Amino acid sequence: MSKEIRINAFAIFSPSHLSAGLWRHPRDKSVDYNQIETWTELALILERGKFDGLFLADGISLYDTYGGSAASSIRTGAQFPKLDPLLLVPALAQVTKHLGFGVTSSVSYEAPYLFARRMSTLDHLSKGRAGWNIVTSFGDAGSRALGQERARPHDDRYDLADEYMEVVYKLWEGSWRDDAIRRDRVSGVFSDPEGIDFIHHHGRHFDVDALHVSEPSPQRTPLLYQAGASARGRDFSARHAECVFLSAPSKRVIRDTVSDVRRRAAALGRNPGDILFFMLMTVIVGRTDEEAQAKLADYRRYASEEGTLTLFSGWTGIDLSQYRPEDPLSYIKNEGMQSTIEGFTIADPDRVWTVREVAEHAAIGGKGPLVVGSPARVADEMQAWLQETGADGFNLGYALMHESFSDFVDLVVPELQRRGVYKQDYRPGTLREKLFPALGAKLPASHPAAAFRHAPRE
Repeated sequence: MSKEIRINAFAIFSPSHLSAGLWRHPRDKSVDYNQIETWTELALILERGKFDGLFLADGISLYDTYGGSAASSIRTGAQFPKLDPLLLVPALAQVTKHLGFGVTSSVSYEAPYLFARRMSTLDHLSKGRAGWNIVTSFGDAGSRALGQERARPHDDRYDLADEYMEVVYKLWEGSWRDDAIRRDRVSGVFSDPEGIDFIHHHGRHFDVDALHVSEPSPQRTPLLYQAGASARGRDFSARHAECVFLSAPSKRVIRDTVSDVRRRAAALGRNPGDILFFMLMTVIVGRTDEEAQAKLADYRRYASEEGTLTLFSGWTGIDLSQYRPEDPLSYIKNEGMQSTIEGFTIADPDRVWTVREVAEHAAIGGKGPLVVGSPARVADEMQAWLQETGADGFNLGYALMHESFSDFVDLVVPELQRRGVYKQDYRPGTLREKLFPALGAKLPASHPAAAFRHAPRE
């Protein structure tokens, strides 16, 4: 029997995510992104479809590369405006029982002490269903908004991230013993002072002397996602990540990254099987191939080429407004998303993309593959991508909110279940236990966070 396919929904707290301009479609609900009912309805759809999680992108920088300003992003609604996704989680956890929540937060923008408390809070309120997508943030606009002159260089951002992880591991794993919480009404002891320690960290980027003000949550450390596919990003993923998110247009690029990160993880003493790989994919499904193609044609009528090029320019750091449609896309090293520009250039030397082809490809679903067809055709394609790349599942983007997800739940999920490659029901436990049933609620001893734990009391 083939391995179980893992699936997250991929969204953003904004009117447009990866399919720029589709908020204009009369059936799209992302235009009401700022209404809580929009998100609770989505969470219920995803839990009905047994999705592993809702993966929420975020970032405070502007998409201001295209044309040298943020005007195109603002005008087209290309990931603008944006609200804080961490504030969504308690409401969505309240209406669901099993759905996990992967929220994006940058090590560049918030002190680790404050962030550790926020994530512990989310993990408590969701009963252990919180995950953190660790990002390092390359946008200068976000850095300037916080009083920094500009974003750090690419590799320096990961150096800071490694130290950031050490601080939060000390807080989550090392400040409290497992038995420090008493809640003893008779003695009047709520928590044992002897079981809670100050952590002391004095490094290049952070100085922290504190005890973790939040009691240990069900997972202690939230499930750890990471999306860096550059060489330095792969090192970081191999060391820290439990789930790696990949977005690339070809199987070759995905396959090479999966095998490389697994090799690096093994070299660090981790079990490569303790890392799951989720690749970006967008699905448009109909009861027949013809119905699905008709949906695609309908959706394309609303796609924004300006918004698409605005997003792609922001991801790569290359101002595509300066190029003609027939110009080939060439590799340019800069401080943008190295994995994105590499994925469309040097990572697959057999494929040369023109600007026009990039705009057409990324118009619906962004950087990853777009699969269109009947439930059987979609299931065939999904299985083929996993078999040929070694990935474990998908972060599913959408064309229309919520139509793309409800169509997938109603049409594709039953087909995958019939094939025996998708769960019939959720496993019990925390998000980590659902994804890694052999590991338990907490990180395994082979993970670097375990080095900061207390030894059991004698």
